[in-house]
Amino acid sequence: MPMIVDVHCHVWPDHIAPQVLASRPAALDPVFDGTVGGLIRTMDAAGVDRAVCLGIANTARHVRRVNEFIGSIDRDRLVPFGTVHPDLPVAENLRSLRDNGIGGVKLHPLFQDLSLADPRVVDIARALAEAGIVVVTHAGAGGDEAANERGAPRSLRALHDAVPDLTLVACHYGGYHRLDEAEAEVLGSRIVLETSWPPRLAELDPDRLRAIIRRHGADRIVFGSDWPMADPAAEIATIRSLGLDRAEEEAILGGTLSRLLTGSA
Repeated sequence: MPMIVDVHCHVWPDHIAPQVLASRPAALDPVFDGTVGGLIRTMDAAGVDRAVCLGIANTARHVRRVNEFIGSIDRDRLVPFGTVHPDLPVAENLRSLRDNGIGGVKLHPLFQDLSLADPRVVDIARALAEAGIVVVTHAGAGGDEAANERGAPRSLRALHDAVPDLTLVACHYGGYHRLDEAEAEVLGSRIVLETSWPPRLAELDPDRLRAIIRRHGADRIVFGSDWPMADPAAEIATIRSLGLDRAEEEAILGGTLSRLLTGSA
């Protein structure tokens, strides 16, 4: 069976996860508990082979601690993606990733109060690209107008254009609740799109999803669930219900991301 890889899983230490989820991040109700153990159980139930675990530091002072935690996870089935922050010098951000053996980063314009078009973020992105570090970013709406602009598809495209060598994965098809703009700004670019749309991908029109996939190319689309805010099993079922051909489906559910993570794409 082809491998299934989930690129979008948030995890926290066991003692912190309940506090974070009680705050209803992004105004969503969690489906699972946000712990590493809970993720492994979900993966087993959903048939997910590997998962990318995302760490996010809301402030610069938490970067080191978040990266220490995310870098400590068992790497048999889990892939650590750590955090950077524009309030830290570029070299300090890179050192924190290197010290913890982390080869990927998650940016979050909503939670980190950063704009993808901020020159400081661009400077970090250039350094990440030079180091061969993959970047996953939230893209689209963020709950208020300022957050909407920080992660807007046009800001995403500005980052891509400024650092074209960066391997950039944009969550939510490049524009959570801003899909019209994402289709105009992002489709056809080299940005890799991710499939999550919490709380359920099934809320999107399947004809529109098929059109996006065919226009952008399954070799630049990767599966993500946004765990623990969504159920990977349900999201996989939705992708499989789209009527894609076998090669497209296998690329989205794991093939494309596996190549990205091994640096062969």
